[in-house]
Amino acid sequence: MTNDLRNVDAALDPMDAFFGNFGKSFLSSVSGNQMKTDVVENNDNYEVDSELPGFKKNDIKLDYNDDTLSVHAVHDLTKEDSDKQGNVLRRERSSSNVARSFYIPGIDDSKISASYDGGILKITLPKRVNDKKNTHIEIQ
Repeated sequence: MTNDLRNVDAALDPMDAFFGNFGKSFLSSVSGNQMKTDVVENNDNYEVDSELPGFKKNDIKLDYNDDTLSVHAVHDLTKEDSDKQGNVLRRERSSSNVARSFYIPGIDDSKISASYDGGILKITLPKRVNDKKNTHIEIQ
């Protein structure tokens, strides 16, 4: 016996009637291990917010190298879900290993900050201040 949870959209797509849920199921299974992330550009920084529910702060690793922000998170659930005799009663969760990388150039890497609360990782990447003045060059 299997349980299948589905999200039902209020607006029906005619292609859904023809193909059913095949495309959505396939795409969600392929991308199911990716963290959902928003990247917003402001005047003086970039803000990156990633959903990482169930992870502990110590399980998340951040790096910024070669103009690329990398987020990697791992957690292991192998020691849970047992009764007094050590038998598994039901297992629906599994260990997770997710990683994403974002090319974000022009960052002052000495001022990057991050926080993690309620399953949301918030990273602020300040833009590098360009002290060079733009000079107009007239062609003669």
